[in-house]
Amino acid sequence: MSNMNIVCLDLEGVLVPEIWIAFAEASGIPALKRTTRDEPDYDKLMQYRLGILKEHGLGLKEIQATIEQIDPMPGAKEFLDELRSLTQVIILSDTFTQFAAPLMKKLGMPTIFCNTLEVAESGEITGYRMRCEKSKLTTVKALQSVGFETIASGDSYNDLGMILNSKAGFLFRSTEQIKKDYPDLPAFEAYNDLLAAIKKAL
Repeated sequence: MSNMNIVCLDLEGVLVPEIWIAFAEASGIPALKRTTRDEPDYDKLMQYRLGILKEHGLGLKEIQATIEQIDPMPGAKEFLDELRSLTQVIILSDTFTQFAAPLMKKLGMPTIFCNTLEVAESGEITGYRMRCEKSKLTTVKALQSVGFETIASGDSYNDLGMILNSKAGFLFRSTEQIKKDYPDLPAFEAYNDLLAAIKKAL
């Protein structure tokens, strides 16, 4: 087992429920249910979301109140704990530090690389800053450039770059469409199956 491995995991849909879907339900705004599973263009998706928030006068405070109520998926923390006892793990997410912080506490403070929201003093979310272009793929390539081998898993379109460009890559609780489009990628529904596959790849 090489210690040069880093496992890169997506956050939403893999370890925690989709934050925007939870907020769509809490706020009663079904339009906010769109995610990267539906819209591969992240900028388009975020502009759409920010427009809806503005229209309804909702800001960071309201979203954070919902996030406080979200728990990791059943078994996610145990899976992560076991994985972190075997190797280095980084969560690569297109979410924002302002959303992720309470969830990281519930997951035992794993390392997360994500983006940042621009928030006005009133609490209105005015924009967002991506950490870098194609953040998941770029990060995986950067880790490889400093001598690490990556193993990646995620559920959405924006995870495919890191999955396809890693030593081993797995879909986890993905959509039927993505599984159909990428029949060669092993796809798992249960944490113990994903853990077993990662262990084999280490």
